[in-house]
Amino acid sequence: MQFLDTINFSVPLLANATETVDSSMVIKSVLLSLVVIYFVSKLGGELSNKVGLPPVLGELLGGVVIGISILHLLVFPEGSTDSSSSLIMNFLQTTAGLTPEATPQVFAAQSEVISVLAELGVIILLFEIGLESNLKELMAVGIQASVVAVVGVVVPFGAGTIGLMTLFGISAVPAIFAGAALTATSIGITSKVLSEIGKLNSKEGQIILGAAVIDDILGIIVLAVVASLAKDGEVDINKVIYLIVSATGFLLGAIVLGNIFNQTFVAIADKLKTRGGLVIPAFIFAFIMAYLAAVIQLEAILGAFAAGLVLEETDKRKELQRQVIPIADMLVPIFFVTVGAKTDLGVLNPTIPSNREGLIMATFLIAVAIIGKVVTGLTVFGQPGINRLAIGIGMIPRGEVGLVFAGVGAASGALSKPLGAAIVMMVILTTFLAPPLLRFVFPDETTTATLEAASGTSLVIESDVITLTDSQENELKS
Repeated sequence: MQFLDTINFSVPLLANATETVDSSMVIKSVLLSLVVIYFVSKLGGELSNKVGLPPVLGELLGGVVIGISILHLLVFPEGSTDSSSSLIMNFLQTTAGLTPEATPQVFAAQSEVISVLAELGVIILLFEIGLESNLKELMAVGIQASVVAVVGVVVPFGAGTIGLMTLFGISAVPAIFAGAALTATSIGITSKVLSEIGKLNSKEGQIILGAAVIDDILGIIVLAVVASLAKDGEVDINKVIYLIVSATGFLLGAIVLGNIFNQTFVAIADKLKTRGGLVIPAFIFAFIMAYLAAVIQLEAILGAFAAGLVLEETDKRKELQRQVIPIADMLVPIFFVTVGAKTDLGVLNPTIPSNREGLIMATFLIAVAIIGKVVTGLTVFGQPGINRLAIGIGMIPRGEVGLVFAGVGAASGALSKPLGAAIVMMVILTTFLAPPLLRFVFPDETTTATLEAASGTSLVIESDVITLTDSQENELKS
């Protein structure tokens, strides 16, 4: 995902503030931004939940409302947006004495801080998802997940590229770039929705999750190929081989590490008696893994997810899950609201003549984007009774990953404005369609479990998800 890689951290955030930017103003602007983000995420999540949709959809829509598309409360420099369009900056000028001369620097610093917090939020989200997943079950569906991922890359890439060249007369390089954007899958959005509806550890959820991880790796490799093609007219084979080897080595290394590190982590956590004795070492490990993934040019979120899978195998996993949840509740909404805030719905306006060509191409790309992922469910084998439609729909959202492809393509000059707008429209609609569609194909099912107690009485539990403590789980097993 690595969307922060494109941000220039040339403005000191809180260091040497007197030379470039008033740090107190940066703090004020960040605090106001967080107030707006938390308010809209909670309001949107509650309204979405009330109508039976995943709360994450409400957070995304809330971000759209306060972002560049509507209210301009939370805007960012990318997309040619400047400080004059930010209502938060205008509010600071009116109430806190922010001068017009200092506004651009404060705006840039505030945007960078919020973007960093958003990136941290999705890293913690994937760490939490890793903790909720089961490494053995994930490996058990590894072959199916690999097939789903490969088909989910090849089909939309091929159909999109060939279709744009034959139907619209687009030249090869921009068509390849657009086809590459169709291969993306937002693991953050999909995993969050699956977790919210209690399907993360279902067979379908495990295949979707495994395929999304593999899809993310394949997406990085595809992006490296098309970026090289757009820049130099040829593919850097050495870089592609490096990415394939490093991605494979990293994931295999994480699995091996899980078998070695588990007991060591528990032993260390047991010796720590001060506050945060369990969660702080866990985050140290997660951030180290995220850093290592980023260093070898993979996604930081993949490292965090791998760390969660490793620690899921420990005896402390349930206690750790409970301690991570409130931290995730503080940071994860920032990510989803920010994704929504950066989404410019203006490209969907058909009354603007320059949008019309993009709308026609967008219609084609959206059809390919949906069909190209839905057919992946048909490739699942050896799983009688599995919900193949749910697997395909779970791969649909492009989210921030698709926006990275669009951003790299626009920066390289490979994409025309209509084609760039078409890609953005495809990303927007697939991102917002997936959560309600997932809810639709996973109908509410009441889990009824009758447990025979030692006394011979029966206990009936009716809920979507049953959460047991470690002691309760051991007692039931016995």
